[in-house]
Parts: sequence; C-alpha cells; structure tokens
Amino acid sequence: MSIDIKTTKIEPRRVTFDNVAEKLGEGKVPSRYQEVMLGVQQEEVFHYRPTWDPQHEIFDADRTAIKMQDFDDLVDPRHYYYGTYVIQRSKQQEALERNFSVVEKRGLLAALDAGLRQKISQVIIPFRHAEWGANNNNLFIAAYGFGTPMPIAADFQGMDRLGNAQYISRIGLILSNNDPAILDQAKSEWLDEPMWQPLRKLVEDSFVLKDWFELHLLQNFLLDGVMHPLLFQHFDAEIVNKGGAAFAMVTEFFVEWFGEASRWVDQTIKTAARESAANKALLTGWRDKWLPEVRNAAGPVAEYVFASRSTEVLQQITDRLEARSRKIGLE
Repeated sequence: MSIDIKTTKIEPRRVTFDNVAEKLGEGKVPSRYQEVMLGVQQEEVFHYRPTWDPQHEIFDADRTAIKMQDFDDLVDPRHYYYGTYVIQRSKQQEALERNFSVVEKRGLLAALDAGLRQKISQVIIPFRHAEWGANNNNLFIAAYGFGTPMPIAADFQGMDRLGNAQYISRIGLILSNNDPAILDQAKSEWLDEPMWQPLRKLVEDSFVLKDWFELHLLQNFLLDGVMHPLLFQHFDAEIVNKGGAAFAMVTEFFVEWFGEASRWVDQTIKTAARESAANKALLTGWRDKWLPEVRNAAGPVAEYVFASRSTEVLQQITDRLEARSRKIGLE
C-alpha cells in the first residue's frame, strides 16, 4: 500500500480588509503598519457633538486649517505601531540603562568639576518642565488630530517626552547623590529664574493653541528644532570638551531620539505642504510667526551657556532649521 501526500495551496479570496483595500487598491498586500493605520478614522454616524466644543463633531477634520484629501497620507516613515514602537524603545532603554548604571556606580558625574556640575544642574534639569510641556502638546495632537497615522504617532511622541523628562530627573538625582532637593531647585528656577522665563512663556502660550497642526509645527519642528540641538548637541559638546565625557553617556538617547523624531516631523509637514499651495502658505506663515518667538526663548539660555558665542551658536542652529524648512517645501 502506498500513500501519496500532496499539498494544495489555497489562495485567499481577499488579502486585507475593505477599509485598507479602499486606500491601497484591491489585491495589494498591505504591511502590518498599513493594515492598522489606514481607513480606521470614523467620519460619519456620530452620536452628538461634544458639549465643550459644539461647533465641531467629536472627530472633525476642521479642527485644523490644514486641508487634506486624506489625512491618512500623514504617515510615519518609521512605520511605528504599538508593537514596533515598544520593541524599539525597549532596546534603546536597555542601552541607556546600562549607561546610567555605569555612570552612577562609578560616580562619573560626581567626578566632574564643580563648575560643570553646577552648569548642568542649571541648564539641563529645569528643561524637564519643557519636556513635560511637550508631552501635553503632543497628547493634545493625539486627542484632536484627524486620521489615524498622525494622532497615533503624536501619542508615541508624547510618551517619549514624558520619558525624556524622567531621564532628565534621573540625571539630576545622580548629580545630587539622590537628593531630591535638586528637582525642587530646578522647578524654582523654571518658575523664577529670568533665563527661563521666555521659554516658559512660550510653552504656556502653546497650551492654548487650538489648531493641532500649528501646534505640531511649533512644538515638534520649531521648539524642538532649536532647543534640542542647543542643549544636547552644542551644550553637550561644550561639557565633553571640558572633560565631561561621562555626561554624553547619559544624554546619548536624546540625540538619537531627536534625529529619529525629526524624520516623522519633516515627513508630515512635507506631505501637508505638498498637498496644496494654500497649505504651503499657511505652514510657511506659521513658521515665520513662531520662529522669532522660539529664538527669543532660546536666547537667554544660549547666552548663559556660551556667553559671547551665543549668537554664533544660535545662528548655526537656525541655519540648520531653515535648511530643513527648504527641504520639506516651506519657502
């Protein structure tokens, strides 16, 4: 008796869901990212308008002046959905935890010159409050943004900013040998020190912006595009050049994170600007409106850190930001 074993390949009648096929075309196999992001936004059959904002539907494309034929075009080039995002951040956290462990166990920050430690505590630690502000702003975008890719990426961005604030707090505790008074002092400086007041005012002004895409450009493109290079590239290099190489070990994540997040920020703004001339003009106007405010907010911090070189450093940062603007289509 012989037995013949045969295999039969069964072709699926459909390769994805209707809502995804409507975006990609019938028969095209989507990536996992596309399958969880495209065509999910509810656009009709709402129950009632929110009582706190009766001129809008609960999900409403008119919450921003930016007009898109399809807000799902604002995709994240990193293709982050929950699984990929958590895996990536987990790997980065493991590496950063090792760095923190080495620095803390061996007292590498404590070995720094007292003047450098004082400068770090006055420049870096109060900035945790600005990161908390960025957390709030990105969660606002996640709550009121339209489509699925943009709010989801903004939610991840908001969680990143909370993590940034927590890591800055840990740097402060390492500097102070786990004395929480350094965090109380940083809060007092954020509230009262003249150096921080222009930035604090701008952060608080951003809290009342109602257009979520304008807030995206202000927070994630302009504010981050000036403050993160200022603190975690130029100031970081200043500390390293004066013998503080250990400081770079606990700030490496901020540099990597900024480069990664900038890809998402640039892609979304570029896509919106390319959609129409009206969008492009609106985005350019928002940039021109807020960039002087951001420079003004960064000025006192730059002056404290770099003294006579502050204008030169700020100009370098602004030049790079303007190059990014041109690359993504803002005139």
